[in-house]
Amino acid sequence: MNDLTLFARKLLRNPQQVSAVAPSSRALARAMAEGVGPQTGRVVEFGPGTGRLTRGILAAGVPPGHLALVELDADFVRHLRQDFPGVTVHHLGADRAGEVIAPGVGAVVSGLPLLSMPVALREAIVAEAFRILAPGAPLIQFTYGQKPPLGPQSIERLGLRVEPGRKVWMNLPPARVYRFFRA
Repeated sequence: MNDLTLFARKLLRNPQQVSAVAPSSRALARAMAEGVGPQTGRVVEFGPGTGRLTRGILAAGVPPGHLALVELDADFVRHLRQDFPGVTVHHLGADRAGEVIAPGVGAVVSGLPLLSMPVALREAIVAEAFRILAPGAPLIQFTYGQKPPLGPQSIERLGLRVEPGRKVWMNLPPARVYRFFRA
């Protein structure tokens, strides 16, 4: 099954889980992968879905053996394992990533629809990312909204700082990339 067919099927079955009208564009994948590459070390992707961002991470030079995907949906997991040999695919929620990923990760790239999640789950996922990230390493997240996908109170509670990145107009809908770091 190709990416678009799988995406459309998932969107029709559970629109809240997918929270997008189209898969991420190549332009968004490139923007999310800016700054990651062979020098980054291990990279983890939260919510890879059909693998659009995964392709951007690999194209940036991250070796397949240094990339781990954390995906909750069983159909997406099967698809990812088939499409990305050499990449480790874990079938569990991002809020439990530390159960299977050792600390010291060079970057976490997230395509999860954080704004469509309850605040407690959103914070749990971001906290888990920082449990596995090496000191100084970023959580890279995009959102379709006008503000970061974490509010000021959440950012303060989690002890983070946020840097806005590029606005990607060549995506449906347009998206903004943010990088989160420990404060």
